[in-house]
Amino acid sequence: MTAAQADLAGVRSEFTRSFRIDAPRVEDGAAIWRIARDSQVLDLNSSYSYLLWCRDFAATSVVARDTTSGHHDAARSAADGAPIAFVTGYIRPERPEALVVWQVAVDRAHRGKGLAGTLLDALTRRVTEEQGITSVETTVTPDNVASDRMFQAYSERHGATLEREVLFDGGLFPDTGHQPEVLYRIGPLTP
Repeated sequence: MTAAQADLAGVRSEFTRSFRIDAPRVEDGAAIWRIARDSQVLDLNSSYSYLLWCRDFAATSVVARDTTSGHHDAARSAADGAPIAFVTGYIRPERPEALVVWQVAVDRAHRGKGLAGTLLDALTRRVTEEQGITSVETTVTPDNVASDRMFQAYSERHGATLEREVLFDGGLFPDTGHQPEVLYRIGPLTP
């Protein structure tokens, strides 16, 4: 077991009692949008897009639900739980063996506990078994140190190679000052 695996295993055993991993539902779209907005790091999509994501890409996305009694929406029971973190992804049409991780975010109150890595592992395990993916792709801007570390640790935990290359140069974006999006390819993954 690598140091990254040992760290994540310790965090998981302590933290997993307070959340449950689940597929997102349409009703989760607003909470996921709020978590993305409050991250202050992610490019925020429209609230409508998060509703669509929960409907159309639930099979390739996950949420962590808070199962403690003090942190849930009034419309939900404590056992059901409100989303406290999410990973959204999709199968790339031109490379059906690749899961593209679109966004990863954790509610501020739950950060620093390894939840993002736990969700990423759970999602890729499920999609590997159900859909036969063998690699993960994502993009990370050069200033996003937390995402870089998370995907580097993910690669190490899974004994996979991590390759990086610029996918979209910053000049391609209509907003001034957008950093380049660096493509991370991680694989091969094994079931």
